[in-house]
Amino acid sequence: MTSIEITPEERAELGKALTDALNPLAAAIRSRQSGLSTARMWEADPVDVTLSVLAAWKVVDTEVRQLTAIAAATAGSYGANYEQMGAVWGITRQGARKKWPDAVPRPAAAKTGAVLELFGGTAELVQDPSSGGWAWAGEGADATRGAAEDGTWYATKEEAAAHAGAFLREHAATLS
Repeated sequence: MTSIEITPEERAELGKALTDALNPLAAAIRSRQSGLSTARMWEADPVDVTLSVLAAWKVVDTEVRQLTAIAAATAGSYGANYEQMGAVWGITRQGARKKWPDAVPRPAAAKTGAVLELFGGTAELVQDPSSGGWAWAGEGADATRGAAEDGTWYATKEEAAAHAGAFLREHAATLS
């Protein structure tokens, strides 16, 4: 996909719509700075009025940047890559990666995990690469095997470790 071009008519309509939307914000900024009512904004010194308009555009620019980052992250969450985003924005893949560094999720490792050794038993913590959730499976010191219930994925590694630890404590070897 290449960058999008708009017609001169569409550009004129967009400019008018943006200016119409901007005027109340510029008037509010000017009113706060001058103490004049918003209705009297245009009666002020032309330099002050135009600086209020410029300040309003700055606010809009900041909002547009935030909304653009959200749109890029949303596109990335649906599978768009930096090359596609760059093409739409009219920049390179590297430029898109620099502009929106967290928009495209990095591929997760096949399995990320850890081994927990407590109360004479062991449990392995594993992370699901697609959901990022955590599960566990282990064997207690009394040779009882256990695992997270089928389909249960914990939100954090620590939560999975807590469940595994409780299982290992329950199945600790008893001294006779």
